[in-house]
Amino acid sequence: MTRLAFTLAALLFLAHPLRAEPAYPQTTIRIVLGFSPGSAPDVAARILAERFTAAWGKPVVVENMLGAGGNIAADHVAKAAPDGATLLMAGNAAIVINPSLYAKLPYDPAHDLVPVAQVTIAPNVLVLNKDVPAGSVRDLVELARRSPTALTFASAGIGTSTHLAGELFQTMAGIKMQHVPYRDSTALLSDLVAGRVTMFFGSIASVLPLVRDGQLHALAVTSLRRSPAVPDLPTLDELGFSGFDASAWFGLMAPAGTPAQIVGMLHDEALKAVTAPAAREKFVALGMEVVTRTPDEFATLIRNEAPVWAKLIKQVGIAPIQ
Repeated sequence: MTRLAFTLAALLFLAHPLRAEPAYPQTTIRIVLGFSPGSAPDVAARILAERFTAAWGKPVVVENMLGAGGNIAADHVAKAAPDGATLLMAGNAAIVINPSLYAKLPYDPAHDLVPVAQVTIAPNVLVLNKDVPAGSVRDLVELARRSPTALTFASAGIGTSTHLAGELFQTMAGIKMQHVPYRDSTALLSDLVAGRVTMFFGSIASVLPLVRDGQLHALAVTSLRRSPAVPDLPTLDELGFSGFDASAWFGLMAPAGTPAQIVGMLHDEALKAVTAPAAREKFVALGMEVVTRTPDEFATLIRNEAPVWAKLIKQVGIAPIQ
């Protein structure tokens, strides 16, 4: 009787096996970003998309969702199902700057999103109009002190890394310059070359061709390490601005609650994607450096950076964007 019961139980188990977790991914993956097609983070997103498709055999779509300094894209992903089907190629602005810059955000980066993989860093370069009489950062600071408020610095908009780099620079240097925000990068560079604005903390990709043509003069980079794209340029940290770091970074994030296994799979494939030789070449051409931080290391970076920018934004009195 006991043997019969055991046999029946075994047959029932085989008829109703334990359900295995469905394999990931089950459907199309979307990588959403708040940047234009062809931009540095867009290139990064498409490199990841190509790798994910090759690894898992599922289509991956890159969706450019512009507006509100990256907030619209971040909010969309924050409210998506935590199943790994909707991902965010985030820039540091939407994650560590905008929470202090905007009066109210529809999402909370610290609670609504989880870090997957920081993939690139894009240092900015301090460039001057070629006629500015300053051959070094020290010369520039002395010039600003002799002519208070006479110098201007352009930016790609309030709260961008190009704006906050300028604010951090004048705060650390003890000088005052007039901020001139632009909506159009073409107009910004045209005015800079023409001398209508003094200086700009611009991306390597946008300013380096003008530097090489002799139309702009480069003084330093804003990252803690020298950039491989311009190895002869010192960092501001080297020049006495201790700890100066005002680079843009980009990384993959997912909705909070995404299973750790899926986060791990995405991180591993993202790492393979960005460290491939062809990808590195593309990033170097755009003035970007590959980063290989783990999800926990990426989370630590976010926790450390957010209060730094919050303090600067409050210190310089940037009015909250409504």
